[in-house]
Amino acid sequence: MANIKSAIKRVRLNNEKRAHNAPIKTEMRSHIKKVENFVAEKNVESAKSALQSAVKQIDKAVQKGIVHKNNGNRQKSRLTKKVNELSA
Repeated sequence: MANIKSAIKRVRLNNEKRAHNAPIKTEMRSHIKKVENFVAEKNVESAKSALQSAVKQIDKAVQKGIVHKNNGNRQKSRLTKKVNELSA
């Protein structure tokens, strides 16, 4: 454990930020996995609707700074590509 006052505060704030960010990131990942599961099952309609909610969650995470913008765009692109290949 840190001895210096500023280091103690830094540890505390990092823990608070981690606790705040974790559920948002988990929710985003869950939506991504739902889309991938629907694609694996070849369920086009469910995959399209799940894709919309996944894109929304990814955008929220990017907006809050939890995920980098390029990372979010890459994930959205890959999911969209999978769903489009399924419906083609």
